[in-house]
Amino acid sequence: MNYRHGYHAGNFPDVMKHAVLVMLLERLKQKPQPFSVIDTHAGAGLYDLTADMAQRGGEFRHGIVRVLERSGAPAELAPYLDLVRRRNPDVGARAYPGSPLLIRDSLRDDDRLQALELHPDDAALLRRSLGGDKRVSVHAGDGYLAMKALLPPTPRRGLVFVDPPFEVTDEFERIARAAAQGVKRWPTGQFAFWYPLKEPGTASGLLAELHMLGVEMLAVELWVQALETPGGLNGSGLALLNPPWQFDQLLERTMPWLSDALARGRGAGWRLVR
Repeated sequence: MNYRHGYHAGNFPDVMKHAVLVMLLERLKQKPQPFSVIDTHAGAGLYDLTADMAQRGGEFRHGIVRVLERSGAPAELAPYLDLVRRRNPDVGARAYPGSPLLIRDSLRDDDRLQALELHPDDAALLRRSLGGDKRVSVHAGDGYLAMKALLPPTPRRGLVFVDPPFEVTDEFERIARAAAQGVKRWPTGQFAFWYPLKEPGTASGLLAELHMLGVEMLAVELWVQALETPGGLNGSGLALLNPPWQFDQLLERTMPWLSDALARGRGAGWRLVR
């Protein structure tokens, strides 16, 4: 419970996973029926990139700053980039909206968000960020419990976004258990699980377990330098259960541009795992 995302806000994993998140939301909005979103590890909501917490590592400079400064983005990325620019009306990047704000700002009148955050300080900031919106419920607690307590949601169409901090050594096992429980309780729901890539094969065990759940699985991975590079986080993945129809084609149109924008060294790339 010591993890604070403010140190990492707007970094390259944020850009990758939040771009995909907003594309999933845009697909949900193509149908008139309302939908629900559950954000299990929501964080503080809005992050000040000029604050000491963000400046200390400066990770946003290799993430959202690069993307905002680069031209030629595919049209499918425009909704995500527009939501970020809405928080940065001037030149540059001074604030970064986390997943709960990106979701909230994407909702229609009848759509709903339930956001969970375990860290008490960030849970308090999250309540302040979401500002009493009646479409939104904020819960201070363990996001994995949402798989049991909040599923299936009302409305019965929608998405669970799971973005854990990977503070513990058994996080992959926790994701696999949560996915199995989630699919059992809400077999028609969409699920998105984020995971880090530090070396080749980092998530192979998790993806194999997700394949066995009896629903369609699609994973997208992006790495900014060779996965063999020692000493840190080289890439980022998002495993999708029950992805929207032809969502793989959308990723094939957007990931090459993101990969080029975020590349930091030789060997950068991306891939889909089906």
